Amino acid sequence: MSAGAYADRIGFAQLTRQAFEGVDLQPLRDQLVARIREGTAQAGEGLDLSLIVQLLGDKEAGLAIQSEVLTFHQLFRTPSAAPKPGLRVLALAADIDMGGNTPIDFLLEGSDIELLTLYVVKGVGLPENLPEHDVSIVVASDSEECRDALALIEKAAPHWPRPLLNRPDLIGNLDRDKLYRLLTGVPGLDIPATVHATRAQLSELALGRIACDSIAEELHFPMIARPRGSHAGVGLAKVADAAALSAYLAERKDEDFFVARFVDYVSPDGLYRKYRLAMVDGKPYACHMAIADRWDIWYLNAYMAFSEEKRAEEAVFMLGFDHTFAVRHRSALEEMSRRVGLDYFIVDCAENQDRELLVFEADNTAVVHNMDSPVVFPYKPPQMRKIFAAFTAMLSRHARAGKESAA
Repeated sequence: MSAGAYADRIGFAQLTRQAFEGVDLQPLRDQLVARIREGTAQAGEGLDLSLIVQLLGDKEAGLAIQSEVLTFHQLFRTPSAAPKPGLRVLALAADIDMGGNTPIDFLLEGSDIELLTLYVVKGVGLPENLPEHDVSIVVASDSEECRDALALIEKAAPHWPRPLLNRPDLIGNLDRDKLYRLLTGVPGLDIPATVHATRAQLSELALGRIACDSIAEELHFPMIARPRGSHAGVGLAKVADAAALSAYLAERKDEDFFVARFVDYVSPDGLYRKYRLAMVDGKPYACHMAIADRWDIWYLNAYMAFSEEKRAEEAVFMLGFDHTFAVRHRSALEEMSRRVGLDYFIVDCAENQDRELLVFEADNTAVVHNMDSPVVFPYKPPQMRKIFAAFTAMLSRHARAGKESAA
């Protein structure tokens, strides 16, 4: 594979933005399907079609198209906003659904950085000659579907010709149960033990044949349960007692679960506040603040767009973040960043009732975007641009360091 062997594509950020803004993607889908039938479609168009089909709600069909495209072509280009790119980044991705790789093109929006994405596919592996690039970053996630890709990259990592960010061996630590083991004992940081439990174990617990502490020492009712590998709240439940656990299992077919003690992080006003932070080059940045009257909160079910009061509070949080939240949790955030070791990752967190940093999850693939309406959320675009600038500055710094060490 040579430097010029890439296929151009529209890319994740542009297509997702169109879907977010209500653009009907069906005509573009039909156009691309027609080109495939005629045999005139390029590989990049095939990959764009895969994403459009997923955005239209058919994940299985979209993944099938993607896997087919990736059997004959693995390198794709998302052009930069500038006529001549100032930097070329190589992102190392896996053949997984649209949420399984870091949506890096959002972070590069408006920059002079050209993005090359190389899909590392089992049975194909890495090309003998890597495409020309200044800096590379692993964008595959810690999920099971990415294990083979991460292993292939890890094998090649010691001989990588340019700086390699978000190293594959560190990404594996973000799995929910591993993250607890990694972060336990950090002063000022609360992370409930998240442990793997089989359906058989939980059935025994529901029947009263075993106690909570036979699954995990600190586990007790009420507890949080979710199917292993699930995201975005799918299958997430607070289980009050053995009878509730029995009812929960009856509703689900999964064989493997994660369970953790429930932490009631409600604020004195009866509302829950959940934060998303981006850790870039060891420094925290505010991505959003969700406020709701329910513990199982994420940004979409907090309905922030419908409450001027909530948005006013989020604006204060963002504007004062560096001098308030970041200062209050500085040592915990610094130690977390050091232990995780990644150049870029996302943390979903809150504050417990002792005002410690309560960590729910960390990953490298959450969407950090600038799609929200600047009319409704006027405080967001400057904050998002700040994160994007930090991310591109990090890439540039590593690219420069790579050139200096090679000189």
